[in-house]
Amino acid sequence: MGDNFGVFKAAVVQASSVLYDREQCLDKAVALIEKVAGEGADLVALPESFIPGYPYHIWLGSPMWYHELFKEWFMNSVEIPSKTVDVLCDAARRKNINVVIGVTERDGNTCYNTLLFINRRGNLLGKHRKLMPTHVERAHWGFGDGSDLQTFDFDIGRVSGLLCYEHTMDLVRYALIAKRPQVHIASWVGFSNVTGWETMFNMATELCARYHALVGECFVLNVQGTSDKACVEKLCQTDYQRQFFKEGGGWSAIIGPGGSILAGPLMGEEGILYSEINLNNIVDMAHWHDATGHYSRPDVVSLLVQSEKYQVVHPMQRLVETAPPMPMTVPNGLNAATSRILAKVEQLSAVMSQQGAHPEIEKLMDQLKAEVEKLS
Repeated sequence: MGDNFGVFKAAVVQASSVLYDREQCLDKAVALIEKVAGEGADLVALPESFIPGYPYHIWLGSPMWYHELFKEWFMNSVEIPSKTVDVLCDAARRKNINVVIGVTERDGNTCYNTLLFINRRGNLLGKHRKLMPTHVERAHWGFGDGSDLQTFDFDIGRVSGLLCYEHTMDLVRYALIAKRPQVHIASWVGFSNVTGWETMFNMATELCARYHALVGECFVLNVQGTSDKACVEKLCQTDYQRQFFKEGGGWSAIIGPGGSILAGPLMGEEGILYSEINLNNIVDMAHWHDATGHYSRPDVVSLLVQSEKYQVVHPMQRLVETAPPMPMTVPNGLNAATSRILAKVEQLSAVMSQQGAHPEIEKLMDQLKAEVEKLS
């Protein structure tokens, strides 16, 4: 009969956070997780930075104006590990549901726009930090790195995730698609709540989500947040701000391989979308193309990915001192000074070889050695 890749029920939750209150956001997240689990969902996706809420204030005024709001947002962000994460994991375990949720992660004095991936056994499988905060977001969020560009193995299949405008970073999307996700979480802020951006942002969201489903041959759970009346009242202190920032926003949908919309789109209000996810339908697209497989040409174009974790502190390595001892062979006719230079060149060549130097560097070292020998 062949393989059966599985069928399950997925849910997308479009909702507003309780700005910037970590505990109330957590309570709301747990209630929503419990609700969709009660409807039989096996996987649920919640919006970008749902805990403690997206920092809308960065778009509404100067850094000096929003300083106190920044402090409130920062002090309510989520450390990993923490009791907040424990509560989310416990909810997933109790309700037997896989959860992907956006949080603002605080690590030291830097915050990151992060997705958490929690399985139904209550285990935090990992996280993804947004690689490039968008525009003024860079005043609040740090940069992620390639170590978080990965898929996660859930019991329902391989799951990946990106945040907001990361979906315009084609090389990043391609690197993730190459890891063969079957379900992709596209988590966004709902910026159609900004006057003048309604059409543009919804259009961009739909284009990115449906194209990712097409090229990645995967299901896409596209989830956005909304802003409710309390959110607007908290942030808007001037007539300009009230005109610019309003209630509503959001474009959420569940999309099948190839780009067809299975549920939604849900726009402008809180709500929940459900859809059956039949992973066997991916095979219909495999018949036509595989962007990182039989429809790729790595001999013509290929992609390099830096997958190591970014670090600001590295142990000092005394490369020359730790190099293996080299025999001091002195060719006939060389004077003492030239001999010492040649010995150092040979020692440096050994270090380069040990450290896996680029072929061009090794070539240059050989040329240098030859030039020194000519001094005889």
